[in-house]
Amino acid sequence: MTSAAIQDTRTREARSLTIAMWGNLFMAAAGLLAGFLSNSGAIMVDGLFSMIGFLSALLARRISRKLDAGPDRLRPYGYAADEAIFVTFRSLSLLGLVLFAVTAAAKNIFDYMTGSVPEPLIFGPMIGYFSLIGATCFALWATHYRAWLKTGRKSDILQLEARAAAFDGLITAAAGMGLGLIYLLRDGPLGGLAPIGDSLIVLLLCLTVVGQYYGGFRAGLSELAGVTASPERIARARRAMRPALVADGGKLLDMSVMKLGRSFQVTVYYDPGRPITAEQIDTLNLRLQHGVQPTLPGGEVLLFITRYPRRWPGNMPALAGTPG
Repeated sequence: MTSAAIQDTRTREARSLTIAMWGNLFMAAAGLLAGFLSNSGAIMVDGLFSMIGFLSALLARRISRKLDAGPDRLRPYGYAADEAIFVTFRSLSLLGLVLFAVTAAAKNIFDYMTGSVPEPLIFGPMIGYFSLIGATCFALWATHYRAWLKTGRKSDILQLEARAAAFDGLITAAAGMGLGLIYLLRDGPLGGLAPIGDSLIVLLLCLTVVGQYYGGFRAGLSELAGVTASPERIARARRAMRPALVADGGKLLDMSVMKLGRSFQVTVYYDPGRPITAEQIDTLNLRLQHGVQPTLPGGEVLLFITRYPRRWPGNMPALAGTPG
């Protein structure tokens, strides 16, 4: 990736994340205010989701500035892991908020069933809130998604922010429809549920999003744990490296591909079948890397010259003690 392309990616990420930061701060303030004025826990939870979005965008801006920096004394493997750490802990924080919201909603329902009547909902502030926040969520999603496309679909941060904006919009729309239904049915056969309708909506919304956030948490945690990338990516890397390996004439013993943020670590275990110099090893390594990068942007190739694939054989200690 050229320095100009890296700089363009950084600029687009920074611009998109700045918009996300202030957009989420606005939605958080609006949600907390509207939730207070309307006595709605669902709107309050919506505002708390936006507050996490603001803090995440603030952190993401700092992380994105160093993601493409190479290895240094402090980080000998570079800074790619920061993106996976961000995705993991952002998803974890959202899961924590879901757990808090579910607990609070369940408590309200329990209190109502034991005779405690919650504060009635005030529907006046809700119409303007849902219209304004829905439009803001759509604008944020469009901004992040466009920036993600412009950066070659390689920024996990922008992809996560686009998904978060879309889900925030869906949550807002669902909460609005649910509260509107409560308003319409408050004097009908289901009027008995009206006092806890807000809590029931919170439960339904949390059940809707928990799978998405848990999936993001697992994906980030898998990258940090060094889990193998998808079979499709491994096959693409193998095809991309085949011409250079065939030209060299040796034997590919094994290979692995790991995704970490927007980078890929491709490890190649290779037996050249002949004496080979350090210069020839470096040349082959660079050819493999040049072959991989168009297929796996940000891919780095680590070439091992060895007779053994991935793991030492069980009798390796005895072999190590045998005179050459």
